[in-house]
Amino acid sequence: MNYFERAKYFRTKKRLGQNFLINGEIISDIIDFAQIDPDDTILEIGPGVGFVTEQLIKHAKKVIAVELDEEAIKELKKLDAPNLEIIHKDILKTDLSELCEDKIKIVANIPYYITSPIIAHLLGEIDDLNNKNRNKIKNIILMVQKEVGERMVADENSPSKKYGLLSILSQFWADVKLLKLVGRKSFYPAPKVESVIVKLDVREKPLLQLSDYTHFRRVSKAVFSQRRKNIKNCLLSAGFNKDNIICAMKKLNLDENIRGEKLSIRMIGNLSEELRILENEKV
Repeated sequence: MNYFERAKYFRTKKRLGQNFLINGEIISDIIDFAQIDPDDTILEIGPGVGFVTEQLIKHAKKVIAVELDEEAIKELKKLDAPNLEIIHKDILKTDLSELCEDKIKIVANIPYYITSPIIAHLLGEIDDLNNKNRNKIKNIILMVQKEVGERMVADENSPSKKYGLLSILSQFWADVKLLKLVGRKSFYPAPKVESVIVKLDVREKPLLQLSDYTHFRRVSKAVFSQRRKNIKNCLLSAGFNKDNIICAMKKLNLDENIRGEKLSIRMIGNLSEELRILENEKV
């Protein structure tokens, strides 16, 4: 029985955002992209009825499958593999450091409506320097909505609506690459959007070396808070001192009318550092 016929027997749940991957070629691509060694431990997030899982267990030392749906878990248990551990839990409430002693690789086909929260949970926020989950991860192979994947890899040269806080969150703690476009018909039921496979290689150190990461997070949030406004007005609205803003922007040779999406992550970091210095001088 092919993947499509097998998927039809399972009652999918819209509230859980279930769209099962039924394209065998794409499943093979995911296994290849994951570059699984015989001694690897794989965490699979949202395995559903196990179409990817049954391939993962052939390659990895251990597969830990975290699934929220009780009915899907019944299907997963039919695999009856000695190297498969099934955990009935919400991944957003799961501490990865408690799952195993080894570092892990992650494979995930997740509900698209919680992509950003899951990325934040796995990598930690910008100023979370010692995140327990991130410290356990080697890399992540993630299936996401095409638009979201494009936002994850976007920079100041991308179309303005794509580059933003998700870009910074993804790239600050990982090297992010789009690997493959995946069409709607690769899933059952077919979603309304196309998807992409994304790889995140977790960084040992953050993208930027800063004096105050919480301040950088605050500046980043302000810069992208109102896309129709320039940076100066966005920072003013966020409570930054007007004189400090003008002084910092002059020092960095930034036009006062420039908008946030035209600044690289590194330049936003420089702006944060300059503002921080000026704030400290007036304390």
